[in-house]
Amino acid sequence: MKAWPIVGIALMQVFLLAAHWFIYHTWVAFWQPLSLQAALALRTILLVLAFSFITAALLGFHHANRPVTLLYRFAAVWLGFLNYFFWAACLCWIVGFALALLGLTANKPLLVAAFFGLAVVTGLYGLVNARFIRIRRIPVQLRGLPESWRGRTALVVSDLHLGHINGRRFCRRIAALATRLNPDVIFFPGDLFDGAMADAAALAEPLRALAPPLGSYFSTGNHDEFGNAAHYGEVLTHIGIRVLANEMVIVDGLNIVGVSDGDSGYPIRLRTTLESLHLVPGQASILLNHVPSRLPIVEQAGISLQLSGHTHGGQLFPFTWFTRYAFGRFIYGLQRFGSLQVYTSSGAGTWGPPMRVGTHPEIALLTFEQA
Repeated sequence: MKAWPIVGIALMQVFLLAAHWFIYHTWVAFWQPLSLQAALALRTILLVLAFSFITAALLGFHHANRPVTLLYRFAAVWLGFLNYFFWAACLCWIVGFALALLGLTANKPLLVAAFFGLAVVTGLYGLVNARFIRIRRIPVQLRGLPESWRGRTALVVSDLHLGHINGRRFCRRIAALATRLNPDVIFFPGDLFDGAMADAAALAEPLRALAPPLGSYFSTGNHDEFGNAAHYGEVLTHIGIRVLANEMVIVDGLNIVGVSDGDSGYPIRLRTTLESLHLVPGQASILLNHVPSRLPIVEQAGISLQLSGHTHGGQLFPFTWFTRYAFGRFIYGLQRFGSLQVYTSSGAGTWGPPMRVGTHPEIALLTFEQA
């Protein structure tokens, strides 16, 4: 293993230990009286939980079996609750300090019960919300759209993250939704797989039932490339999904381009790839590009519409704020960058905690019209 991944894992583990210690310290300070036996039990439980996610993630990248899957799911759920327990602990101290400044005596057990209770409710809501996949219907006007494409529909299915959390049953739900919508074409702009060790063929098998008349197309996301991207490509090709790796196909007069996530992250590579395709100005084109970035390069290449995912809309509050800071208005939805339109999907699946708070999972049905 290279040095940078080791450093990154170590830093994340230190952060998780600090967060768990902070929660423990808050409980000891606010929940009075807390016996020595209870404090020891709480300390032991939180210490074990502090190592659960990193341990599960490392095992999940090297092993695919039922015990590892169960451990990963447990650790991922705990990670989501940890997020809200951490903020609950922060609120305990902030409100307690504010009351002290006002000369009031804080009821510490009531504060910790109220804020941690709210954290539990929020986490439970996030678990349920992440399972309700919304269907977004979006009209898109493109200049130079071939006459044959007017009124046609395209389904955008992003960020399934098939793996230890979102398994075959989840994939079957997505396939059933897609079949019901009966699109003319389906686009998968990355992170179809989570990148962990898993039986990719079994996970993606339900997608074999999809048979849109104009085909299905996929380009890699960062998580696809964390795993065995070549194997994933073989699996998808076998079930009838066309993998676009820095290439273009013309489908009934419409240019459909896919770029690999690893190459699209480098401006020179992306520019070279798009220039090599010799797109004809004025002809409509669609680009599958996992991350909604490098937009000046994409616009200059003459792309009409970029389909992206990656952001999850931030997935969990308050990370929705941080993600919006990173991607601006391109965090979600249909936006315009000069002559280029960008649709960023919030994705159907989740990464890490199987929760969504402040965002919704989705698949998007685009209807094309001439601009």
